[in-house]
Amino acid sequence: MARKREREKGVHLWLTLWRAARSVERFARADIARLGMSVTDFAILEALYHKGPLTVGQVAGKALLTSGAMTAAIDRLAAAGLVARSETPGDRRGRTVSLTPAGEGRIADAFARHAEQFERLFAPLSRDERASFSSLAVKVGLLADEVTLHERNGS
Repeated sequence: MARKREREKGVHLWLTLWRAARSVERFARADIARLGMSVTDFAILEALYHKGPLTVGQVAGKALLTSGAMTAAIDRLAAAGLVARSETPGDRRGRTVSLTPAGEGRIADAFARHAEQFERLFAPLSRDERASFSSLAVKVGLLADEVTLHERNGS
């Protein structure tokens, strides 16, 4: 009984989540490498694939990259013919990034294969378990953001 109470403590739940997240991240990184892509390139192409053309700043936010890393990555993807830059309408200094036809084909194939691997990973979970997992992960993430925001603002 004491062991069960230990597993219900917040710090134990965090450690469990942290370890699981690290394992899933290793799984994802290995799969992306098997696709012949870097995680950075995959993240940028995936964001553009699902969101359409975005400003450089928007892509950086979606891909969780600094502006310096973003510039280098976009340069690399543009040189490979996978993305194109254009002026942002109404902002002469801004740049919009979009997929080229080659980029769209590359990420469509890569994302479909990556999605298959995650279906394989989560196959043991029932439909209800998947729904609960998703709901609980979102709930914990939102609570963590809320607490962080309140602490940052001194509330």
